[in-house]
Amino acid sequence: MKIAICGGTGFIGTTLTSFWLNQKDEVIIVTRRIPDGDKANPRVRYVTWEQLETDPQLISGTEAIVNLTGESINQRWTASAKDRILQSRLQAAARVAKLVRSLDPKPLVVVNASGISIHGTSEVECFDETSPHHTTDFLAEVVEQWEQTADAIPVDRLVKLRVGLVLGNHGGAYPLMKLPYLLGAGGRVGSGRQWFSWIHLEDMVRLIDFCIRHETVKGPVNATAPRPVRNDEFGRILGKVYHRPHWFPVPSILFKTLFGELSILLLEGQQVLPNAAIQQGFEFRYPTLDTALTALKNDKSY
Repeated sequence: MKIAICGGTGFIGTTLTSFWLNQKDEVIIVTRRIPDGDKANPRVRYVTWEQLETDPQLISGTEAIVNLTGESINQRWTASAKDRILQSRLQAAARVAKLVRSLDPKPLVVVNASGISIHGTSEVECFDETSPHHTTDFLAEVVEQWEQTADAIPVDRLVKLRVGLVLGNHGGAYPLMKLPYLLGAGGRVGSGRQWFSWIHLEDMVRLIDFCIRHETVKGPVNATAPRPVRNDEFGRILGKVYHRPHWFPVPSILFKTLFGELSILLLEGQQVLPNAAIQQGFEFRYPTLDTALTALKNDKSY
């Protein structure tokens, strides 16, 4: 299969590329700048957005496009940072729409990243793909506009992949989350009652592949494991896996002082279930947090 990944040099994109190369697929990575280094693999090709503006046929024959492009949300949310976070996502989705319009034949499917933040935050509600949107905060507003822009991509099958907390050893939030435990100072954050809807990186890439190869998958798909946990339980399991104490609570006010509005990522959350994926027959390799964290401890490739 010939697949293009927009944002293929990031945390998820690099693992996804390796996954497809192992399956003998052909991968085109669309990026702002072609990286230096070894590009000897004949089944990987890099193109820039600027090159595609001039010649979209550089990815002619692509059967699927995955769009993971977006400014990192792991930064202090100043006014300028918020604008970059929003505009990077809207511009990338609009670019993909323009690109698809120019291709003949068009790709069979586009998987556009999205976020579970579209549901808003709650300690008591449980959300799936059919739940209403709650634009109660900045991230919810970003995701809603992101999906509205993605809806303009002219493809028969659009998958809006609502990504939760992706757990991997080499990127994302998990390395920072486990660091206090490795130092012997782990504990609940804030009340500890906030939900973490998480997914192991391996299941993340497997789910993207599943969405591409199964013709009945379309629309919103929650990329979260079937058993979300509260923050306090997350910490207790993490401590058990690494044989470290879970005893040092971090007050909410400290996070709010250090990170400002960004602190919402750890102090608030939502309980999100992947009903669409399960109903379509996807099987999680790591459905529970203890199996996921144990696997990450024992297998550093993820």
